[in-house]
Amino acid sequence: MAGCCNHQADFTGMDPIYKRILIAIILINGIMFFVEMFAGVKSHSQSLQADALDFLGDTLTYGISLWVIGKSLSLRSNIALLKGVSLLLMAIYVLSSTLYKFWFIETPDAGIMGSIAILAFIANVVSVLLLMKYKDGDANVRSVWLCSRNDAIGNLVVLVAASGVWVTDSALPDLIVAAFLATLFLSSAKQIIQQANQEKKLQRLNADGQSNGHCSLKPKANDHVHDGHKH
Repeated sequence: MAGCCNHQADFTGMDPIYKRILIAIILINGIMFFVEMFAGVKSHSQSLQADALDFLGDTLTYGISLWVIGKSLSLRSNIALLKGVSLLLMAIYVLSSTLYKFWFIETPDAGIMGSIAILAFIANVVSVLLLMKYKDGDANVRSVWLCSRNDAIGNLVVLVAASGVWVTDSALPDLIVAAFLATLFLSSAKQIIQQANQEKKLQRLNADGQSNGHCSLKPKANDHVHDGHKH
């Protein structure tokens, strides 16, 4: 029975370098929210505004992620669950506002869309590269990785939308991409919520095991939810 106490726990963020990286990424996302939202409103781009909301959401959730590092597994799992729900709500908002825009179409400025999408992509690639080493961790750490990865994917798609707007002189590519970004949020929300629920289930099993006199289990490094599909 002794062997059950020696499982390797997932990375939980308890690393000074990781914390400094997280602070830098919070600043990057905060700045890009204002830049992209201003550009989205000015260019009448729904996809830029959706991506800007993603930057805002990341800024807030990364700040929370930084705060919960070192806290109990129960608190970290609950916060990750909250982040998953917030992504779900963001997806619903983007989808509903995009459907509204279909009835009030205004062709965006493709030049502004493309230039800001490139700037946002560079910002997110920097974030992804900084986080690459820490992509496999508990639900809290993994949610940070998933958000940054999705942002980089989203920026490329916005760039495709800008090209589509320029070629067709139509707002439809922009609206289609905004809807696609909402599906990315939905997929991220699903993965984060699933892993948070797995960790909460593990906590209950540990509590039951301790009450029965058994040693507790810890999550293995390969127990996280795999991101086998883009969202």
